[in-house]
Amino acid sequence: MTQLPGITVTGASGRMGQMLVKGISAHPGATLVGCIERSGHAWIGQDIGICMGGPALGVKVTDDPLEAFAISQAVIDFTAPAATVEFAALAAQARAVHVVGTTGLEPAHHHKLDLAAHHAVIIQAGNMSLGVNLLTRLTQKVAAALDSDWDIEIIESHHRNKVDAPSGTALMLGQAAAAGREVDFDTAKVSGRDGITGARRRGDIGFSAIRGGDIVGEHDVLFAADGERIILRHIATDRSIFVRGALKAALWGQSQKPGRYDMMDVLGI
Repeated sequence: MTQLPGITVTGASGRMGQMLVKGISAHPGATLVGCIERSGHAWIGQDIGICMGGPALGVKVTDDPLEAFAISQAVIDFTAPAATVEFAALAAQARAVHVVGTTGLEPAHHHKLDLAAHHAVIIQAGNMSLGVNLLTRLTQKVAAALDSDWDIEIIESHHRNKVDAPSGTALMLGQAAAAGREVDFDTAKVSGRDGITGARRRGDIGFSAIRGGDIVGEHDVLFAADGERIILRHIATDRSIFVRGALKAALWGQSQKPGRYDMMDVLGI
């Protein structure tokens, strides 16, 4: 058994996967013990460090998550919703902390995460960065302080290859605004306006998504009333902020009881 905490990375060949491998390998309080990729991937059976163009790290890429999770104290997962819910069940069997940065999760996926959380710690957030989570808390507080004379719009920008919209972070911000207003988020949410939509409804929480270039992530929460506007903004310029947050969550989760948590819990805000 490896020294605590041993961490496995899913989707290890991806952009976030490789950054997580580097971050864990350099962290003084964590050990890389597993790297997962889909069956048939060219990296299967090879040392992850060599695959990434560096020195050997002593960890081979595998397509057997249960074997890797069995020797792990935490799993960090930035993959796809269908894969994440499968990993959640396996991580729960291994009683490993499951840190989920996957976006695009739907109610059916969250239900499966809830089931897995009966047996293990699951920390899931639409964004792992400290700044974004502070922005989320501020959004909730501002929304609570302003009445429906103030329209709320969330504008997010990401790179051209992002596959889901609105982003998980944008949805997190919208949910915070709805919580501050004490309204049902699904009823207030409006996205993808097109054509003759009519006037904006009072109380709507609107979303706009921009996709282009290599934008890491930009999020604005706009509160607009007659004669004045308030804009809360977060700009990410380096994906390492998500790695730091995910590692912080994996370490924090070691001392928690089974259940669902988010980055607000991790950061105590």
